[in-house]
Amino acid sequence: MSSVDNEKRCKCVAVGDGAVGKTCLLIRYAKGEFPAKYIPTIFENYDSSVEYKPRQFVTLSLWDTAGQEGYENLRPLSYPNSDVILICFSCVSPDSFDNVRTVWFPEVKKHVAKTPIVLCGLKTDLRTDNDTINKLKKEGQQPITKEEGEMLAKELKAAAYVECSAYTAENIQNVFQTAILVGLGEFKASHNSSGSGCLLA
Repeated sequence: MSSVDNEKRCKCVAVGDGAVGKTCLLIRYAKGEFPAKYIPTIFENYDSSVEYKPRQFVTLSLWDTAGQEGYENLRPLSYPNSDVILICFSCVSPDSFDNVRTVWFPEVKKHVAKTPIVLCGLKTDLRTDNDTINKLKKEGQQPITKEEGEMLAKELKAAAYVECSAYTAENIQNVFQTAILVGLGEFKASHNSSGSGCLLA
């Protein structure tokens, strides 16, 4: 830990459809545990000093939001002074993926047009889960691929595309490392000169 007198701050707000895994993502990162059952938006705002580079610390402020209908008037209260927006979707919910374009991106741009966006695919562990795959097949659907996520990030000019599993904790640290660097204006894309659509995993 470092003294916080001159420590940088980064406010990260997570948005996306209900039940895509936003709260699980934040709890897994902040507390190192996975919730046993789904309870809509139980995560309290969380502040922590994070060493994002060797001997460089930032106070990371994580904000959860409710994605369900009926919260449209309450959710914008989370946006002011945000440094980065994490737009989340479930890799096994094509509807939540489509809503990134039609619901969440327009909402974010309406309230914080200049705040950079990181697109985040969640529940990657279920891409290979047979029950999930069969359930999607019955609906004429299939899991969202990494490439589809990268393409949408490019289309929306997001600063980066990341994906992870809160259940297995795979790539969790990378999601927030990327969000911090984007929020501080220190992110460098691993490929693609525009800096969009990059998977850092």
